[in-house]
Amino acid sequence: MEKNAREFRLALCLSQEAVAERMGADRAFLSSMERGLQNATLLTVWQVSQALEVRPAELLEEKTSKIPS
Repeated sequence: MEKNAREFRLALCLSQEAVAERMGADRAFLSSMERGLQNATLLTVWQVSQALEVRPAELLEEKTSKIPS
C-alpha cells in the first residue's frame, strides 16, 4: 500500500500535508505510512483512498498502477 499511496499522491501533485489534512491525520503519520514504518488499519486505507480519490483496492494491489510521471 505504501508505494501505491505515494504514487497516487504524486500523480495528483499533492503534498503529504495536503493528503494528511484531507484524511484528518498528521503529516508525520502519512510519511511513516508511505515509508512502511506505520501499519495501515482498514479505516486508514479508507481515509487514504478517499483523500486520493481512488478505490481502496487500488491502494492494496501488489502490482502498482502505471501512472504517468
